[in-house]
Amino acid sequence: MKNLMMLISILLFTGLAINSSADNNTHSMDHGMHHKMHSIEDGRVSLGLSPAMKQHQLANMRNHVEAVQSIIELLSEGDFNKASHIAYSKLGLTEEMKKMCNSFGNETFKNLGLAFHKSGDTLGDTLKTKDLTKSLSALNTTMTYCVQCHATFRQ
Repeated sequence: MKNLMMLISILLFTGLAINSSADNNTHSMDHGMHHKMHSIEDGRVSLGLSPAMKQHQLANMRNHVEAVQSIIELLSEGDFNKASHIAYSKLGLTEEMKKMCNSFGNETFKNLGLAFHKSGDTLGDTLKTKDLTKSLSALNTTMTYCVQCHATFRQ
């Protein structure tokens, strides 16, 4: 029952994150007054990214959400090996992700990003054990970094 509740929570968060990304794209078209009002009300820290870097970063985060969705689907099918591969390749601390995280000037953002990607590798290791409870716990840890980052920063 606990595993089912955790899985439902993860699915709900994933849906909200995807919906938030879609809303962000829709609202970015109305960039004028809405953006100014949003900035005033939003206490999160802006990273001050260029428009191109902002879009690149948002695309990376959408890819992470899609990877989590794939991992959840594979867990439901019992395919721990494929889920592990996705955790390493899409969420883990690859050289590309390490380079990207280290390129940010905000130390807190950089450290959260590095911790997130390291947790992706830990998730990959845990998935190899084929223990659903431990795997869901590791996925929860990874998702906790997402929630913490999104609560602190905005693009």
